[in-house]
Amino acid sequence: MIRFAHSSYLYFLYLIPLLGVLYWYTLRKQNNILEKFANSKLHNVLFPLRSKIKSPLKFGITLFAVALIIIALANPQVGTKIEEVKQIGIDVYILLDVSRSMAAEDIKPSRLEKAKFEIAQLVQKLQGDRIGLVIFAGQAYIQFPLTSDYSAASLFLNAVDFNSVPQPGTAIGPALDLALKSFPYDDETKKTIVIITDGEDHEGNIDEAIDVAKSKGVAIYSIGFGSPGGAPIPIYDDSGVQHGYKKDNEGNIVLTKLDEAILQSISEKSGGKYYRGNNNQDELQMIYNDLAKIQQTEYGSKKVTEYEDKFHYFLIPALFILFAEFFISNVKSKFFMKFESLRKADS
Repeated sequence: MIRFAHSSYLYFLYLIPLLGVLYWYTLRKQNNILEKFANSKLHNVLFPLRSKIKSPLKFGITLFAVALIIIALANPQVGTKIEEVKQIGIDVYILLDVSRSMAAEDIKPSRLEKAKFEIAQLVQKLQGDRIGLVIFAGQAYIQFPLTSDYSAASLFLNAVDFNSVPQPGTAIGPALDLALKSFPYDDETKKTIVIITDGEDHEGNIDEAIDVAKSKGVAIYSIGFGSPGGAPIPIYDDSGVQHGYKKDNEGNIVLTKLDEAILQSISEKSGGKYYRGNNNQDELQMIYNDLAKIQQTEYGSKKVTEYEDKFHYFLIPALFILFAEFFISNVKSKFFMKFESLRKADS
């Protein structure tokens, strides 16, 4: 298998024919000027040592050497070793509540931003585990499926905001159903779900989802963000300026309260744990410590090809060619001059 480590350099090869055309044009223009200066029959008299062949030859050699150098810069590589790397770990789906109630600022800077920060910290600490993200409000959507590409996971996590799910509400049940259906059950990996929400469930049958989780051996951890006493939901404009708080139809400020009972029930019934979120600790770090105790299982293998650099096969000949070109003069060779004098003598 052959590949180029820096394939973008190969675009410079387009310059080779361009330089060839430019040289041909320049050489033709020089010949036209010489024709105007003196008749072609006088050229051998005026320039007896000038070679008509060596100048194009030298340019062609230089151009070939440049092409070799460009290929060397692209660094051609040849695959030399293919091995199977076993991947072990657990599968984790994080269910993140992005409803408007998560904008409350009883958890600083807000419930949602604190949750995103903790998820980002967890992603950085995972090693070999596969992680997926389900976002939910009135409906549930997969933000990214199970993956061990943590860089891509972080990128998709950063894009999450309150506009990610247009339907209002907090549907924990559908989010659990979606995560449970998205797990690959054809392997033996340990599977777990982490719910991050304020627990204000407005729709969805949670009990059925818990029964499915128990039947499939999926433990559900939960983190409750918010305060039981409630907190107002701030309203910001597009420029980030706050314009009061969310109100109900009667003009009263809406308070969003943490419902710990429902989250504790979900975790206890499924064999997980419940954590209360606050400003001073990283609840996902605690969950990570629990996950680290789960026996990791091999979930597949991927082929990794080791490549060996071969740029020197092009760079060394290019240097030798340029070195040789330096010693090629533009004058006629002695053999050609002797041959030409014999031909004139015979005539």
